[in-house]
Amino acid sequence: MASINRYPWISHFLGSPTGYVVHLQKGGVRHQGVGQAFWYRPANSVLSEVPVDDQELPTLFHAITRDHQDVSVQANVTYRFIDPVSVSSRLDFGLQPAGGSQAAGKEQVATIIGQLCQSHAIDQIATTTLAEALERGVSQLRHVLTEALRADTRLLSTGIEILGVQVLAVRPESDVERALQTPVREQLQAEADRAVYERRAVAVERERTISENEMASQIELATRRENLVAQEGANARRQAEEKAAAGLIAAQASAERKGINASAEANQIRLVGEAAAAREAATMEVYSGMEQATLLALALRDAAASLPSIGNLTITPDLLSGALAGLFREPAGGTVHAAAARVAAGTAGSVGK
Repeated sequence: MASINRYPWISHFLGSPTGYVVHLQKGGVRHQGVGQAFWYRPANSVLSEVPVDDQELPTLFHAITRDHQDVSVQANVTYRFIDPVSVSSRLDFGLQPAGGSQAAGKEQVATIIGQLCQSHAIDQIATTTLAEALERGVSQLRHVLTEALRADTRLLSTGIEILGVQVLAVRPESDVERALQTPVREQLQAEADRAVYERRAVAVERERTISENEMASQIELATRRENLVAQEGANARRQAEEKAAAGLIAAQASAERKGINASAEANQIRLVGEAAAAREAATMEVYSGMEQATLLALALRDAAASLPSIGNLTITPDLLSGALAGLFREPAGGTVHAAAARVAAGTAGSVGK
């Protein structure tokens, strides 16, 4: 920005690299250009400073579509002054004294460009519907406004060059915009819900797969446990059968041993009995040929062996005489009587002892 140093009756001007100064003195151009520095007398001089750098002008206006919907258009226009002398002669870019009002040149340019943009945009949007304006309005308006502003005679004659037009947004009213956003929002919400449901379905499917795997594992374990129990039962049954067979064999062997022992014992008893019977038969056969006195003597001998012990025996004359009389009464049986006497003597001797 240019700086002015004021002194009594004279001032000094120092320009800036982006400001084109035009110094008029008594109606004629005395100094002009960028970065000027000169002395001048405020009493008969007029200074105008026109910016030569690129200027940005944001603009916002409303328009009505063919279907009677209000839309707002937000645009940005880039321009520059290519003829500062013409601009300074047609627009107010004068440098005011300290404390004076600011120059209204930029406000005038903003008004001119804003009105031109609004006029051409309204004409364009009036031929489109709201849907078309929202769909292709930005590109169409950018093309229309660029061509219209660059070809405008007023801007060209003033020395203003349009570098570019950017249409930032074409938006309907807030209620209409919310109404238009509702289907898309519902669709997005439906897609989000579907994604959630699909994710849940995948999670449920995975859980089902995990449960099936766990169940299959449990079934496999149960089957193996069943096979193990069956094998253990078969082993136990086989062991019991083997034990029973071994016991049966042992019982059979014991029974056979007992049978053999019983048979041997029975044979022995039979042989002993037969021997005893043979002995008795032989004895009876011997006894059958003996006389009665001999048999009596033998009987007395056998009976004497079983009689109790007698310490003293008193034989009276009557007993002795009776016995002797009996002996001498049977002469045929002398031998018998002699044997009986011997037996009696032996018995007496035994008794005496």
